[in-house]
Amino acid sequence: MADAKREIERKYESDDGGLPDLTGVGPVASVLDRGLVELDATYYDTTDERLAAASLTLRRRTGGSDAGWHLKFPVAPGVRDEIRAPLGDTVPEQVAALVRSRVRDRALVPLVRLRSARDVRHLLDARGTLLAEAGVDTVTAERLTGPGGTARWTEIEVELADDGDPALLDRLEKRLRAAGARPSAAPSKLARALAETAPDPTGRPAAPAAPETAGDHVLAYLRAQRDALVALDPAVRRGIPDSVHRMRVATRRARSTLRTFTGVLDRAVTGPVGAELKWLAGELGTERDQEVLADRLTTALDALPPALVAGPVPERLTAWAEARRGAHAHLTGVLDSRRYLALLDALDALLDDPPLRRAAGRKPKKTLAKAVRKDERKLTALMEHALALPPGQERDRALHEARKKAKRTRYAAEAATEALGAPARALTKAMKGLTTLLGDHQDSVMARRVLRELAAVAHAAGESAFTYGLLYGGQESHAARLEAELPGRWKEAGTALSG
Repeated sequence: MADAKREIERKYESDDGGLPDLTGVGPVASVLDRGLVELDATYYDTTDERLAAASLTLRRRTGGSDAGWHLKFPVAPGVRDEIRAPLGDTVPEQVAALVRSRVRDRALVPLVRLRSARDVRHLLDARGTLLAEAGVDTVTAERLTGPGGTARWTEIEVELADDGDPALLDRLEKRLRAAGARPSAAPSKLARALAETAPDPTGRPAAPAAPETAGDHVLAYLRAQRDALVALDPAVRRGIPDSVHRMRVATRRARSTLRTFTGVLDRAVTGPVGAELKWLAGELGTERDQEVLADRLTTALDALPPALVAGPVPERLTAWAEARRGAHAHLTGVLDSRRYLALLDALDALLDDPPLRRAAGRKPKKTLAKAVRKDERKLTALMEHALALPPGQERDRALHEARKKAKRTRYAAEAATEALGAPARALTKAMKGLTTLLGDHQDSVMARRVLRELAAVAHAAGESAFTYGLLYGGQESHAARLEAELPGRWKEAGTALSG
C-alpha cells in the first residue's frame, strides 16, 4: 500500500561545496553527524518525458532509510507530496495509477540514473528532537535513453522534519547564504540531470504565444481545463478533499466552452467530445452529490435538540452517507477506463488540431461578446419562466435548468475575460453569486428527496419518522427563503447582463 508524505526542502549550490556550522541557528542546539549514505535512484518517465514536463518525478531508489518507489507531486516552491511504495522490480500499480492521466498507453521506462553520496547532518533542538536534515550530495547523473550523457555536481539539501516549522528554513538559508551558498537554479535533481545530459537542449517546445484572435482565447481557456483535468486526476484517486468538485467543474467548463463558442469551433467535430465530457461530469457528480448531501443532512441533524431526535436517525444517516465509499471505488474504475483515457486523448487531439471556423481568426472582442450575449439571452428566458411559476416541483425543475444556464454563462464570461475586461469580470461575479444561491436551492430539493426515502425506510421498519419530518420542514423553509431572495438577486445580476 502506498504512503503519502509532505516534503519541504530547499537546495543550494556552493562553490566550495561545504556545509557551514548550523549550530545556534534558531532552535538548533546541536548538529549530529550521521555519516555518508550511498543512494542509487533510477527515474522513470515516458520517452517524450510527460512526467518531467509536469514537474513530476517517479523513481526507484535503493540506499538510505526510505528505499522504495517514490512519486513526487509539486505543491508549491520547495514543497512536494511524496507517495511511497515498497521496493520492487516494476512500477507498483497503485503508483502507476496516479500518473495514468498523463502517461495514458505509453510505457514508463528508465530515463535517468542518479547516484549520490550524501554526507548527512541531523539538526536537533535542546531536547534532541529532529528539526531538519541537512546534507551535502555529490551527484553523478547518467541518461539512460538515446545517445546518453553524464553530468556531475555537488549540492546542499536541507529538508524540514515532519511537523517542523517552515520558518526554520528561512533562518538556515540566511546562514547558508552568509557562507556563500546560493539557491539552486534547478527545482530538483532530476530537472538538473535532464538539462545537463540532454542530447538537444534546444529541442524543448516553446511556451504558447499570448492570445490574439478569438480562436486563441477560446483554445487557451479550453487548454487550461484539459490541464486541470489531468492534474486533478491523482488527487481524486487519493481522495483529496474538494478534488472531485474541482475536477467536475473543469469538465463542465470544457463542455460549456465547446457548446458556447460554436462560432469559433466547429460543433460537428467537437460534439462527440462534448458528449463524453457530459458523461464524465455525471460520473464525477455521483460521489460529489452524495458528499454534499451527507454533509448538509448531518449538519442539520446535529443542530436539532437531542429531545427531537426520535429513533436511530444518526445511524441511518451514517449508513446512507457511507455509501459514498462505494461511489469512490466506482469513480476510480471510471478513471481507469478506456473510455476516460480516450476522452483525454480526444481533448489533446482537439487542441493540437482545432476545428477552427472562420470567426476564429477575427479579433476577439466582438466575436466572444456575441457568444456570451447568446447565453445571457437564454438565461434571461429561463429565469423569467421560473420566477413566474408558483412554488412547487415545476418551479424547482425550472430553477435547476436556470442554474445550469447561469453556470454556462459564467464560464463563457471567464473564457472571454482577457478580451472583454471589466464587463466580463462583473458578469462572472454576478453569475457566481446567482449559481451559489440556485445551487443551495437545488441541494435543498435533493435533501428533501433523500429525507422522504429515509422516512419511508424508517416507517417500514416500525420506527418514528418524526425527526425526518422536522428535517424536511427545515429544508423546505430554507428553500422558501432562498426563493424570496431570488428576485432581488436576479435584478442585481441584470446589471451585469446589460453591461
